[in-house]
Amino acid sequence: MASPEHLAKASLYEARKGVYPKKVDGFFRRFKWGIMAVTLAIYYGTPWIRWDRGPYAPDQAVLVDLAHRRFYMFQIEIWPHEFYYVAGLLIMAGIGLFLLTSAVGRAWCGYACPQTVWTDLFQHVDRLIDGDRNAQIRLANAPWSVNKAARRGAKYLVYLVIAFWTGGAWIMYFADAPTLTHDFWTGQAAPIAYGTVAVLTATTFILGGFMREQVCIYMCPWPRIQTAMMDEKSLLVTYKDWRGEPRGSLKQAQAHPGAFGDCIDCNQCVAVCPTGVDIRQGPQIGCITCALCIDACDGVMAQIGRPRGLIDYCTLEDAAAEQAGGTSKPVRKALMHPRTIIYFSIWSAIGLAMLFSLGQRTRLDLAVQHERSPLYVQLSDGGIRNTYTLKLRNMEARPRRVSVSVSGLAGAALWSEDGAREDARQSLDVALPADSVTRVKLFVAAPGGGPARQDFTIATRGLDGDPRGDSETIQFDRPET
Repeated sequence: MASPEHLAKASLYEARKGVYPKKVDGFFRRFKWGIMAVTLAIYYGTPWIRWDRGPYAPDQAVLVDLAHRRFYMFQIEIWPHEFYYVAGLLIMAGIGLFLLTSAVGRAWCGYACPQTVWTDLFQHVDRLIDGDRNAQIRLANAPWSVNKAARRGAKYLVYLVIAFWTGGAWIMYFADAPTLTHDFWTGQAAPIAYGTVAVLTATTFILGGFMREQVCIYMCPWPRIQTAMMDEKSLLVTYKDWRGEPRGSLKQAQAHPGAFGDCIDCNQCVAVCPTGVDIRQGPQIGCITCALCIDACDGVMAQIGRPRGLIDYCTLEDAAAEQAGGTSKPVRKALMHPRTIIYFSIWSAIGLAMLFSLGQRTRLDLAVQHERSPLYVQLSDGGIRNTYTLKLRNMEARPRRVSVSVSGLAGAALWSEDGAREDARQSLDVALPADSVTRVKLFVAAPGGGPARQDFTIATRGLDGDPRGDSETIQFDRPET
């Protein structure tokens, strides 16, 4: 048992050890380049894409218009009462992560996670200014000098430019990008815009420039959640220890044929790892399965004339089969296991349901409120009048004319507060401005002598080529008899 003095001296904090990934080339490194280029292009470029929605709506392809409570994504426009579409997208994103994890482990972490993408970008800046791994280590260990200060200053300046550009791109999703850019640089933008850019610049600068692998290992909860979603059928970056062990240098292996495995203990797999883990120690929370260690190991195997795949994407099930002398299944078969199929089926069903709902929805919405004070008015001819407030929502980027009518109420007639009882008829035409909610006060009169409470329907219908509308069943009140 440890003594109290020993416990008092022990530290519960482990200082960060610098990680200086070595440059590597190979299939997965080029794949990461492609993913990084695509994701950064989407993030920085999307706010500048234009989309013609007519003269009454913004022409930015993707826009979260908080001022007018709208969300635009190309041809799709989401109103506040349709937020369930956004909820559906978030559910699809969550299930998509489950699906990806079940199939290929932490591929999201290794290739497309924003922390991974920006960290990778900053590491390329390190190599550009400080040099490759060995040069970075020498510079980090060297005493401060003019050269070191200049390199650090230049590197941090590039970090800051990237971080500022990242924060600036984010606010472009919430306002017209060209207009906001002009207002931002001329000091006319809202204070929240400057505050948001400052916060995102600081977080990108710190998380991407300095904390890096610590975010993946300590801060992010996703690696811990993923362990419950992976099994022996999930593709992982795997070191095939039965082939690589016991390790020995190339000279030792040449001097003692058959005494050593294929691993020559060159540590190249560790040198290229962006989180600094040793994949030869088995699956661990620090591995983001970026597969750069596969590129490094395959390169070494090619140089010494041994087959590739000492480190490879492999399921634990296939690894056991290979160790027993069998062969692994093709990747497509490795992906086709029940849990992956279930996740994909749920994900597809939600997506198809949302697409169907989007295709069937009308762009004319009706909400009716029965005014309760007074509940009804008895007219001089014996008829009864009820008053209703209609909220007609025109969700199209053009003005429209619609017809409002009643059904299920015998002898009913209606008119608006701008008309008169003499103008009462079976239907009423209303002009609706583009992309707006219009309130209409509607009077409905019906003969007396009927039931005290009677349900009827108020319906709308388009008069401009699209007859689809909306309807709502409401109550008509009369005096008790």
